[in-house]
Amino acid sequence: MRRSVSGNLSLNARGFWHNLAELLEMIKIGHSVLALPFAFMGALLAARGLPDGRTLFFIIVAMVGARSAAMAFNRLVDAPFDAANPRTADRALPAGKISRRATILFTGVSALVFMGAASQLNRTCLALSPVALLVILGYSLTKRFTSGSHLLLGLSLGLAPIGGWLAVRGDLSLSVLVLAGAVLFWVAGFDVLYALQDEEFDRRVGLFSLPAWVGPIWARRLAALCHLAAALGFAVTGRLAGLGPIYAGAVALSSLILLVQHLLLSVREPRSLPPAFFTLNGLVGLGLGLATWISLAV
Repeated sequence: MRRSVSGNLSLNARGFWHNLAELLEMIKIGHSVLALPFAFMGALLAARGLPDGRTLFFIIVAMVGARSAAMAFNRLVDAPFDAANPRTADRALPAGKISRRATILFTGVSALVFMGAASQLNRTCLALSPVALLVILGYSLTKRFTSGSHLLLGLSLGLAPIGGWLAVRGDLSLSVLVLAGAVLFWVAGFDVLYALQDEEFDRRVGLFSLPAWVGPIWARRLAALCHLAAALGFAVTGRLAGLGPIYAGAVALSSLILLVQHLLLSVREPRSLPPAFFTLNGLVGLGLGLATWISLAV
């Protein structure tokens, strides 16, 4: 009897960790690196240096919670489309690797973690946390009726530096607002390029991605304009915040990375983006965040 109970507990424990691993893989937890450096930048600029450890800890918890809730909700509401799309049919939900109930629970817990972390930062962050959730969760529904969904996704990540700033101080400055705008256009441009993979599918099922609406050529041109605006925004942020040549060098390198993305797509069909495409985007945020930290320290 004891062996049976022990065996069941062991199986339940393995099942729990297996489901958790599937959930974390489903939401691409490693891609949190896309937004986290910009929240870090907002906090650095507000504090004019490194904030205290407690503040940094709850910023990280809040960012991971918010992104986890947003990605899990996206996978949940997009499951019917993912099942019909050959490129995404093997994702966890349409493939039956994880249940809708587990995904709903994970989304709710992640949202509570986000709001709980916000409450530990200050009253402003707590008061604005439901608004942030409305934006980051609402994005997943907008692609059903507007091609502006790419900009809303950009806004979702553009809130990261504003959140980092507000975690340190209760006002806003022009520098962090410009940074938020730069992040908005950086993400929107990347998302348009990402949507090129599903242009034909989106048009067939009636999803309003920009490539499905204006075609691949104009979509790539508009993505390039978004990335040009992002590069200018990153540069202006450094100017307004009084950051030095180290940050300016990081902006130049980030601009080169964005250019490389477009060059890569000019020589290959964007039906399946290579892993390097995501790695390059991660390097943009990491490079700018590190350069901001060094610039303020120096």
